[in-house]
Amino acid sequence: MTLFHIFIVAVVQGLTEFLPISSSGHLILLPQLTGMADQGLVIDVAVHVGTLFAVMLYFWSDVRLAIIGLPHALFGRLDTPGARLAMLLLVATVPVIILGLLLKLSGLQDGLRSLTVIGWTTLIFGFLLYWADRKGESDKKMAAWSYGDAIKLGLWQAVALIPGTSRSGIVITGARFLGFERHDAARISMLMSIPTIAASGLLLAADAALQADTAILRDGAIAAVFAFVAALLALTFMMRLLNVLSFTPYVVYRLLLGIVLLGIAYN
Repeated sequence: MTLFHIFIVAVVQGLTEFLPISSSGHLILLPQLTGMADQGLVIDVAVHVGTLFAVMLYFWSDVRLAIIGLPHALFGRLDTPGARLAMLLLVATVPVIILGLLLKLSGLQDGLRSLTVIGWTTLIFGFLLYWADRKGESDKKMAAWSYGDAIKLGLWQAVALIPGTSRSGIVITGARFLGFERHDAARISMLMSIPTIAASGLLLAADAALQADTAILRDGAIAAVFAFVAALLALTFMMRLLNVLSFTPYVVYRLLLGIVLLGIAYN
C-alpha cells in the first residue's frame, strides 16, 4: 500500500470510529467509491488498535478505575466503583460478542456490506438519533448507570453490526432514550467501545495473522499511528462540542450521506 492510501484509511477510521456516523460504513465505502483497493485485514486490525489506544488515553481516569476493579468484578466482588464499572462494561459487551460470532459463523455478515444497506441504515439511524436527542430534557448522570441499562445498551450496540448504523451513534441513541444527558451518553458509549473494539480486533487478528509479512506489518504500524492521532482529535472535538451543541450536526451529515449513497445504489 502507498503511504497516501494508508493515511486515508487510517484517518477515515480514526475520525469516524467515535463520531456517530459509522466507521465501518465509511471503510466499506472507501474502496467502492474511490476505486482504491480494499485495505485488507491487517490494516483493519491496525486502525482498530490505534483507535482503541486513543479512547483509552482520552478516558484514562475511567479506564484505570475499571482495570483496577476488574479482578474484583471477575470474582463477583462489586464493592468498589471500579469493580462496578468493570462489570457494567462486561455486561454491556456480551450481546455484541454473541451476535457478532453468529453473523461471522453464518456468513450473513458479508451480505450486509452493500451500498443499499449502508444508505438505508445511515438514514434510518440518523433520524432515530435525532428523535432520541430531541425527545425531551434529560439529566441522568453516568453514576446512575445500572445493570439493566447496561443490558439495554448492549442490545443497542449489537445493532451496530449492521454496517452504516454506527456503534457510537446507536449507543448514544439508546442512552438518550434512557434519559442520560448528552455528555454522559457519549462518555458511556466511548467506554463501551473499549472492550468491543478489543474483542473485534482480536477476532480480526486471528484471520489477519495468516496474511502478515514484514511489509504489511510496517504498513499496519503506520496506520495505527495515523488512526490514533485522528481518533484522539475527533474525540476531543466531539466531547467539547457537546458542551454547546446537540448531535444535530452529525444527524444532518448522516442524512445527506444516506441520500447520496441511496442515489448511487439505485442508479
